[in-house]
Amino acid sequence: MKTVYGKLVRDKIPEIIIRNGEIPKTTVLKNEDFFLELNKKLQEEVTEYLEDYDIEELADIVEVIFALVKHKGVSVKDFEMLRLKKYEERGGFDKKICLVEVERG
Repeated sequence: MKTVYGKLVRDKIPEIIIRNGEIPKTTVLKNEDFFLELNKKLQEEVTEYLEDYDIEELADIVEVIFALVKHKGVSVKDFEMLRLKKYEERGGFDKKICLVEVERG
């Protein structure tokens, strides 16, 4: 019996499948397909996190984000510097502020 997945998986998943006595069939994606699959994977991982708020799903989300960053030609270090710059300029979410409205006039 076989199960069809047709989705992006982490690099060591085929090895794990083989160790479990099963036979994986894989292919290596072209860059444009890889980008599309990374975006699908991001959506999948966010959905999984929202189902049960499991911290491991957040780790999966970060891994996908790092892969997207690298795919865009940016190092994780440079991405972290960008994140810190935005944090310094705009802050984080530490104060739990909800913007209700802004009056203009």
